[in-house]
Amino acid sequence: MNLIVAVDKNWAIGYGNKLLVSIPQDMKFFRETTSGKVVVMGRKTLESFPGGQPLKKRTNIVMTGNSNYEVKDAVVVHDIDSLLEELKQYPAEDVYVIGGESVYRALLPYCDKAYVTRIDHAYLADTYFPNLDEDPEWKMTKVSDEQTYFDLEYVFTIYERV
Repeated sequence: MNLIVAVDKNWAIGYGNKLLVSIPQDMKFFRETTSGKVVVMGRKTLESFPGGQPLKKRTNIVMTGNSNYEVKDAVVVHDIDSLLEELKQYPAEDVYVIGGESVYRALLPYCDKAYVTRIDHAYLADTYFPNLDEDPEWKMTKVSDEQTYFDLEYVFTIYERV
C-alpha cells in the first residue's frame, strides 16, 4: 500500500479541513499518480472535495466510524479490518492512502511507499502527518530537483519502508 501527501516544513497537511496550499504541479502529480487506482480516505477528506463527491476515474474507499454513512460511487468501511478485507481484491501497489491525519496515522504501518511533496514553508495548520525523517522505519529514496510556484519552493520525494 502507498500513501500520497503534501506537507509543509513542519509536516503539516491542513487547516480547517482544507489543504494548506494548492500547487498546480502537485495537483497534477496527484491526479496522474492515483488515476485508475484505489484511493483510501476518511470521511472529512471526502467532504472537503468539490461537492463532497468521490474522485473520478478511481475506486474510492471511505473510512468512517459512522455506521450509517453512505456515499454514492464509493465503498464505505468502518474499521481497519474491514478496509484490509476490502483491499484484498486490489494489487497493493494500486492502493493510495490520501488522508486525512487520522487515516494516515492508522494506515502508515500498512504502507511501504510514501509519495511526499515537501513544501519549504511553514503554514498555520491544525492537522499533521507523521515526520518520516524522524522515523527509523522510513528512508527517503528519491528527491526531485527543486520546483517553484510563485515564491514557494517544493520538492517531490519518495520514502520507502526499510
